[in-house]
Amino acid sequence: MPQSSSLAFGAKTYYRPIEAAIRWADLLRFERRILETLGQRAMPEPNDFPSWPMLCLFAERIFDALAHGELPFGKAGTMQKSQRPSLEDTELIVRHVDLKAWMTHYYPGERPPFLFDGIERDLHPAITLTTLSVLLAEREAAKVQFAELSQAHETLRAAYEALAQDHAIRIADIKGAHEPGQRSESTYLNIIGGLLTLLLGTSPAGTAYSSFRNMDAVVNALLAHYEGRPGLSERTLWSKLAQARRHLEASR
Repeated sequence: MPQSSSLAFGAKTYYRPIEAAIRWADLLRFERRILETLGQRAMPEPNDFPSWPMLCLFAERIFDALAHGELPFGKAGTMQKSQRPSLEDTELIVRHVDLKAWMTHYYPGERPPFLFDGIERDLHPAITLTTLSVLLAEREAAKVQFAELSQAHETLRAAYEALAQDHAIRIADIKGAHEPGQRSESTYLNIIGGLLTLLLGTSPAGTAYSSFRNMDAVVNALLAHYEGRPGLSERTLWSKLAQARRHLEASR
């Protein structure tokens, strides 16, 4: 769809300051009424148009620019070289190109359609070709940096997985080294069962091998000498000693 032309919004080669303010405030349809109200005055009074406060504001901005030499001016269609224009002169004019340049410099956020076409209004005022080039360069640099970070992430992830696998193997080896196999456990139970039988047994002549008369005495003696050691609680001792006796009897 073609962009609308600024001619549709009242663009001209030059404007009286009030005509430019009318177009800036988007009041072109009320131009005749506004000009009739002003009569021979070049500049509106604050109370002339209470319903359109932006009209007075925009007119003041234009006249202020003329008074301070920011905006070139002319008279009756001809540009003047005078440094101080008469702001009450109804023949005072500003050129379209000068008004557009002034507004671009001093009011870059403003894009009235009588000065700027559709494409110009769509562009952000702060974005120039230089700024756009910088943004594109930064974007490309960010893409390269992102690719490098992604590669580093993959490398670190692979290293982490390798370390995790190695750790799991080491834990399994340590666990296997500390946990006796079935044959080793059977040997330990046989030894414990045999020692317990000797502690509580007698010789063929009927002489007791030790002063212990029952398992309760053995457990109490162990607790008295080694209480607090890992695995030497009363409950564990009763369980393991009973298991050792059963295992030894079963293996006969």
